[in-house]
Parts: sequence; structure tokens; C-alpha cells
Amino acid sequence: MMRWLPYPVVSLGLCVLWLLLNQTVDPANLLFGALLGIAVPLLTRRLQPFGYPRMRAPVTFVRLMGMAGVEVVRSCFNVCRIILFRDYRTVKAQFMRIPLDLRDPYGLAMLSCLINMTPGTVWVEILPEGYELSLHVFDLHDEQWWIDTIKTRYEQPLIEIFEGGATQPEDKDGNPA
Repeated sequence: MMRWLPYPVVSLGLCVLWLLLNQTVDPANLLFGALLGIAVPLLTRRLQPFGYPRMRAPVTFVRLMGMAGVEVVRSCFNVCRIILFRDYRTVKAQFMRIPLDLRDPYGLAMLSCLINMTPGTVWVEILPEGYELSLHVFDLHDEQWWIDTIKTRYEQPLIEIFEGGATQPEDKDGNPA
């Protein structure tokens, strides 16, 4: 069974998505959705070098997505307010570095998506020498607030979701705080 249906949740999701997009549950669309659900994971299996990610904390994932949605809307209003009403000379756009504990490639990809979809922030790169995130912030006033926010609101839940447990925060030397 696992040979033909290696990722059953993905297969079911593709079939349901196909039916939702077509807004019908007639036999032809049900059959085509099932074929898509079987064929796509089989054909794309080799594109996943680490396999499909395992979500170890689905409740944490839902909470993270809700919090991220609120943060995106809040940031939209803040960036609009800055652009429309502030003097451009007072805007303090800067790059900053944030040390990361997260190592899972899927968790890092999700962190990248969360940061880049939030207006006013751009993920630049991970600096390999110290495993730090280089981040550009549109209006930076409190660098420590940004470090604390990224580490507690985003990184810790992603560690719990993808690596299977929360880690203790570390100081700048890498020792548990």
C-alpha cells in the first residue's frame, strides 16, 4: 500500500483540492482527483531529498499560523502608516543578524516564508560561519525586540513542530541560558 500511496495525507489533500477547485463531486472529477492524488506524490518523490516533513505538533502549527496571520495584517497597517505619514528621513531601514537554533531544512524554509510574507522584513541569507540569519528590517528601532520576537514567536514553535521538542534559549556563546 505504501508503495502506491507513499504520502496518504498529501494524496488526500490533492484529491480534495481538485474537487474544491472544480466545485463538484461527480464520478469523473472524483476519479481524476484520486489519480492526481496517487500520481503526483509518486512522480515528485525524488524531488524531496529529505522525504516529506513530519509535523510533530499540529496544534502548535495551527497556533503559529494564526499568530502569523495576525502579524501580517498588523505589519501591513504599520508599513502603510510609515509610508503614507512619516518623513522618509526618520525611517531607519537596516540589516541585522539573528542567531538561529533551528536546523531542520523544512523548518528553515517555513521560517523564511513567514518572515518574507510579513511586510517590512526580508530574509536575506543564513550566514554559515555562525549560523545566523541576516534580516533586513524596513524600520528598525529596537534590535533586541526583533531578535526576541523571531526566536520566541517563530523559531521556538518551528523547532517544536519540525524537530520534535522545544530547546532552551542560548546565550551569545551557545551555552544554555
